[in-house]
Amino acid sequence: MKSVLVIGLGRFGMHLIYRFHELGDQVMAIDLNEEKIHEAMPFVVSAKIANCAKEETVKSLGVRNFDICFVCVGHDFQSSLEITCLLKEMGANRVISKASNAFHAKFLEKNGADEVVYPEKYSAEKFATKYSVDNVFDYIELTDDTAIYEIPVVPSWIGKSIVNLDIRQRYKINILAIKKDENIQAMPGADYVFATDDHLVILGHQKDVEKLLRFKENKKLF
Repeated sequence: MKSVLVIGLGRFGMHLIYRFHELGDQVMAIDLNEEKIHEAMPFVVSAKIANCAKEETVKSLGVRNFDICFVCVGHDFQSSLEITCLLKEMGANRVISKASNAFHAKFLEKNGADEVVYPEKYSAEKFATKYSVDNVFDYIELTDDTAIYEIPVVPSWIGKSIVNLDIRQRYKINILAIKKDENIQAMPGADYVFATDDHLVILGHQKDVEKLLRFKENKKLF
């Protein structure tokens, strides 16, 4: 169980507290908007209407007691910068700040952010990748050219085993798991035989995965 501070209850901040609540973590939420605080109350252990750009406010929070502090103030970059800086000055263990663009991210990092996130950019890139290639159910980018994909089983693989297909050598991908409905078989053995309703969770370079997906009807590939 982690102790989490979330400052700013816009869409990103609210989604954070919902998810941390589901995971059983303890969250304190802070925002200037009273309605947002009332909305957050069922999902947090405490909530406060306050301006965290003020030093006395941050001092009162005991930020050293939180495992992670999120700064989710997206509409006011100056406040986001000041809050990030104050949190680190007060001894916060880990500060993750939301940025709208690379320019903001640069300054947030220089002013103490341990990590900067771009929720809108991440969502846009994920959806663009998902919908630019048919049959990608989910996608997690690891580096600029490597990602984890959830895809349907390649039709010509059905009834054949991983070892028979020599997948790693022939297609330059790694199979991390097999999903069947809500069941997940992690790291399937080499003798696993693919079935019609399988979803594959694979790791690979973007060019190799896209080749697999775009040309899955090409008999020469399989």
